[in-house]
Formats: sequence, C-alpha cells, structure tokens
Amino acid sequence: MAVKQISVFLENKPGRLAELTDILSQQKINIRALSIADTKDFGILRLIVDDPDKTGEKLREAECIFTVAPVLAVAIPDEPGSLSNILHILADNDINLEYTYAFITREVECAYMILRVEDNEATSAVLAEQGFKLVSQEELFSL
Repeated sequence: MAVKQISVFLENKPGRLAELTDILSQQKINIRALSIADTKDFGILRLIVDDPDKTGEKLREAECIFTVAPVLAVAIPDEPGSLSNILHILADNDINLEYTYAFITREVECAYMILRVEDNEATSAVLAEQGFKLVSQEELFSL
C-alpha cells in the first residue's frame, strides 16, 4: 500500500522554498509531511500532500523539476524504542532503507514514518506480519 511522494528539485538560494510553498498555498494544497536534503547548489524537497495529482499539475505549470515516487507510510507507537524496533525488523529481513522521515499528528500515542525502500510490496508484507499498520494515501489525507 504505497503513497505518492513528490520530490522537487530546488536551487539552493534564498526564497526558492517560499516560492514553491506559495504555489501550494494558493492552490489550497496542504503539506502533511516534508523533508529537505540539500547540497551546495540544490536541494531535494520531499513532500506528502493532501492532493498529489493537483500538486503535480501545478508544479508542471510552474515549470518545476519534480518526480513522484511510491513510498510507504507506517504507523508506529510514539514511544522510546519504536524507531529502533522497526529499523531492526527491516535489517533482519534484509530490507535496505534508502531514506526515512517521520511526523506526528493529533492522534494520541502514534507517529508516522515515510519509508523509501526498493520493494514496497515485500516490505509491506514484512511490516504487516510484525503488526505494523500501513497507512493509505486517503488515511494520510484525513490526519
């Protein structure tokens, strides 16, 4: 059960991130989670939004360079050791984690992780077998 993540390539200069968020704001697109990785010249903004299709359309119109990739969203207990636990499960099942980022919601005792792995199906099966709840795109929108 993958969700759509949008990765936008941005020049690393003042105001560029503000310009991008203005596009989303003007279209009433809500950011649910984000992560930024940067280098000297550019950054990669990874987004989970409430309307990925509309976001892609508006980014195309603004001539932004972006990709859409399937990632996993998994609910984990919001308590010490949860991150370590899920990372050990992935390692024990020979699943390479390319990157991850997390966010919390108003839901009590729950945090959410976005996982980028090579094989979403196999990873989903492993996590479900271990009792983790995978979250759909629609469920993320309602958080």
